[in-house]
Amino acid sequence: MALFWGAESSNGKEEAMPEGKMPKPTESELLVLQVLWSRGPSTVREVHEELSKQREVGYTTTLKTMQIMLEKGLVLRAEQGRSHVYRAAVEEGTVQQRLLHQFVKAAFRGSAAKLVLQALGQHRASPEELRAIKDLISEIERRQEEE
Repeated sequence: MALFWGAESSNGKEEAMPEGKMPKPTESELLVLQVLWSRGPSTVREVHEELSKQREVGYTTTLKTMQIMLEKGLVLRAEQGRSHVYRAAVEEGTVQQRLLHQFVKAAFRGSAAKLVLQALGQHRASPEELRAIKDLISEIERRQEEE
C-alpha cells in the first residue's frame, strides 16, 4: 500500500508551501483543515463524518471543498486502494499566525494591544488565563531587554 502525496520538489522531497504563497482558507476550508490537523491523513468520508458532528453538510459539498483545497495547495492527496487520502499541506500554526495578522491589521489597524484590550474587555478571563497573559508579557519584556 504505497502512498504518494505529490507536491514534491525536483530533488524528490516534499516541500512546505511558502507562507507568502499560501491562499487564505475560507471558513469551510478552515473547518476541513482543523479535522485534518486533529485526525491526520483522512479520506473524504472520514472528514465528512467529523464535519457532520458540528453542522449539517452534504458529502458532495465536503468532496468539492477538498478538491478545491487540493487545487489551491491547502491539502495533498494520495491514492490508497480505491480511496483518496488527504492531509493538510499547511501547518496549523502558520495558518493561525497569518489569519491573526490579517485580522489585527484589518480590524485593529495593526495594533495587537487594541486586540488584547478588546478581548479582555469583552470576556471575563479566568485566574489561569490572567496568569498566562502576565507570564507572556513578562517573557516579551525579557526578550526585548535582551535585544
